[in-house]
Amino acid sequence: MRIAYIINSLEGGGAAFPVPDITGVLRRAGHEVAVFALLRRDGRALPALQAAGLPVEICPGGRRDHLAALRWLNQQIGHWRPDLLWTSLTRATVLGQMVGLRHRIPVVSWQHSAGLSPANTRLLRNLRRLSRIWVADSTCVLDFMRHRLHIPADRAALWPIFRADPACPVAHPWQAGEIVRIGSLGRLHPVKGYDILCQALALLKTDRSLPPFRVTIAGEGDARPQIEGLIRDHGLTTLHLAGFTNAVPDFLSTQHGYVQPSRHEGLCIGVHQAMQAGLAPVASSVGEIPYTVQDGLSGLLVPPADPVALADALARMLRQPQALATMGQAARTRVQTLFAPERFDEAGQAILDRIAASQRG
Repeated sequence: MRIAYIINSLEGGGAAFPVPDITGVLRRAGHEVAVFALLRRDGRALPALQAAGLPVEICPGGRRDHLAALRWLNQQIGHWRPDLLWTSLTRATVLGQMVGLRHRIPVVSWQHSAGLSPANTRLLRNLRRLSRIWVADSTCVLDFMRHRLHIPADRAALWPIFRADPACPVAHPWQAGEIVRIGSLGRLHPVKGYDILCQALALLKTDRSLPPFRVTIAGEGDARPQIEGLIRDHGLTTLHLAGFTNAVPDFLSTQHGYVQPSRHEGLCIGVHQAMQAGLAPVASSVGEIPYTVQDGLSGLLVPPADPVALADALARMLRQPQALATMGQAARTRVQTLFAPERFDEAGQAILDRIAASQRG
């Protein structure tokens, strides 16, 4: 088949991270894949797609210009003539469904979030019949698809989008006398809850029982001015904004622990990358995180949007930095088992087999 993989944007971050792995499964099965991006945004995802050998077409329009994006996509699909459209996220899915209907091309649609807005939930629920198969990127999203989008079981599939790398570098254990380094990966966006992290760190300022520590966020986004303002207002000398990084394994290998204060998540690539690197996370119990993190064994779970609980969990970890490596090893083992490469590849191939069977039918 020729598969048009339609994505919202080329913005750097978790959403773009698995595209080379996903399309790699499709291509190894003998299919031709091209990526069609409805927005460039910061373009930080483009180098990884190009390094994977994926042809990429980018819509020149703006974020709100849906009609122009629809016309562009319709033209691209008419020219490239794929056999299948594979869409990701709400905007790409809706426009892909319209173009698929126009050209009579079947559509497969990813669902990456269990926290869609009410408007987007209603929209996708009303259009659910226009996608032949709906693919959940995690168990929590599969539940959301069934109960909120009303996707029947025979049109739902599960393909966890994290493909573990057994060769991923492992973080060095904390040594006595070192500053305890806590990392975080994520866009600077309200959904990631970094304002909650600022409030939690403000609560820890007066705790003299804690060893010296530093929290570093590797990510970029529109909420940077707000977070910088909170850092100034609270006098947070322990929090550093490092900006976006392509060298995620290198960054994680320098940390001793990890924090993910998100309000909403799907699978949350950042937490899984950290666990793979042998870092125990302090993380909000949202999305797929409580399915992966074993509270007290491979990390600590806290309620979302609760700075007091987050501060308490961080303090608990910081008071015993020598125990972080043991918990981190349990985290690495957990992720390497749940998201082994062969399991990832088999899940993708199973969906391809279903598509082939439906086309024969």
